[in-house]
Amino acid sequence: MGKIIAIANQKGGVGKTTTTVNLAASLGVLEKKVLLIDADPQANASSGLGIDVDSVAIGSYQVLEHSNTPQQAVMKCSAPNVDIIPAHIDLVAIEIELVDKENREYMLKEALASIKDDYDYILIDCAPSLGLLTLNALTAADSVVIPIQCEYFALEGLGKLLNTIKSVQKLHNPDLDIEGLLLTMYDSRLRLSNQVVEEVQKHFNDMVFKTIIQRNVKLSEAPSFGESIINFDATSKGANNYLSLAEEIIKKNS
Repeated sequence: MGKIIAIANQKGGVGKTTTTVNLAASLGVLEKKVLLIDADPQANASSGLGIDVDSVAIGSYQVLEHSNTPQQAVMKCSAPNVDIIPAHIDLVAIEIELVDKENREYMLKEALASIKDDYDYILIDCAPSLGLLTLNALTAADSVVIPIQCEYFALEGLGKLLNTIKSVQKLHNPDLDIEGLLLTMYDSRLRLSNQVVEEVQKHFNDMVFKTIIQRNVKLSEAPSFGESIINFDATSKGANNYLSLAEEIIKKNS
């Protein structure tokens, strides 16, 4: 049975999409079967894995409104062992369209029931908001990975996200777990980076992944080639970081 992991943080620019794409690719390289669901209207995870977003006819929008099955939306991408349900800018409208639906928080969960067993891991790239899209992802997920940028404002908004997770646990998904907090964009030369790491580890102890994602130029170059960091430069620091994160998650779930 596949494990569904949402990658969520309502703060933008913390490394959600970078993490979703490269964690999926790393799990794929470690011979796990992975489905990536792009639930962000910006569709960066889709283009980052070589999908031509403008030509997407069936994607996460159609899956969420139940007009197509997830099986019909699945596409191959540039990463081995990874399938993707891509996003399209149309996804912006889904929040308005779902508003008067009865089980609006459960649309994704219901859709994924038929495909969950076909994969070892299903990763959902969430939008940088706490709207209906993210709510659907958290309701469908078994656990959530929270990327935290090693910067001053990183901890701002974390309380809000943790409260949202608590209310999802109470109202929609009592089994939702926090898979871990992931420190991203770490620069060992900066005192601030080191302070944020200390602070987060002190407050959250075991909830923090041992793997820290370091700042790495290759990580920001890879998406423009439509490739994960594993395909783009397997020897880079970024590739090593995400492979070690994948190993940590596999070990935790074995």
